[in-house]
Amino acid sequence: MIPPSDPDSINPAEDSSSYIPADRDTEFLQREELRPIRIGLELLKPELIQHEQGIRSTIVVFGSARLQEPAAARETLRLREEEAARSPADHRCRQQAAIARRQLDLSKYYDVAREFSRLVSSTCQTDGRCDYVVITGGGPGIMEAANRGAADVKAKSIGLNITLFHEQRPNPYITPELCFQFRYFAIRKMHFLIRAKALVAFPGGFGTLDELFETLTLVQTGKVQDVVIVLVGQAFWERLINWQMLIEDGLIGQDDLRLFHYAETAQEAWELIVRYHGVTPS
Repeated sequence: MIPPSDPDSINPAEDSSSYIPADRDTEFLQREELRPIRIGLELLKPELIQHEQGIRSTIVVFGSARLQEPAAARETLRLREEEAARSPADHRCRQQAAIARRQLDLSKYYDVAREFSRLVSSTCQTDGRCDYVVITGGGPGIMEAANRGAADVKAKSIGLNITLFHEQRPNPYITPELCFQFRYFAIRKMHFLIRAKALVAFPGGFGTLDELFETLTLVQTGKVQDVVIVLVGQAFWERLINWQMLIEDGLIGQDDLRLFHYAETAQEAWELIVRYHGVTPS
């Protein structure tokens, strides 16, 4: 005989994890077999939010997370040179001072990225429209500068952060409603290009090169269309990548060099994008 139910009694069945509805069971959602569901959700959530926020098109800005604004770079150089002066025989100290000097030279691109974002955002985000919204990886350095430029003119900007083994926090200039965190690099990359009208790449390391070459490949193969690629700092890029060697060895064609353009200033980068797409958005 089943005893009568007592509303105040403890029911072991209700304490079981199997009793938690599947959509509320965070432990269950982390299972290996649920990866396809997580991927789908990670694709859908930012898509729906951007649609609700009225984001019509974007400009992707990439660049090093390690580049500081000029004032901070000068202070870093001062500290590294003081350390090297105190330990003249220490190779590592001398090396760090040399890197800091080169980083100071590159810090000008922080200001260029900030000015570019300010220019684009003030031009395109008018009358409630959200065209050519700046989108970055959400971190420090060049990414911070680009989000900061949009914040300077009280415009929206997007940050796509990624969970990493070491701590990564979004920079404070991203529009809070458009600050996303991804688990999967592949889905994050898709969101960079879903609405993109342009990719503007500043000097950077592995991450910047990864995104740049993936975009070049997608444009070259026709998988992505109507995206203009702008490399800021011709001397940096030509020192880094031997395009001519790739042509001479038959690994790319001469016409492939038309897939990207060089710019030195924020205005030049923006004018290239305007020319490519025909008219200035309004």
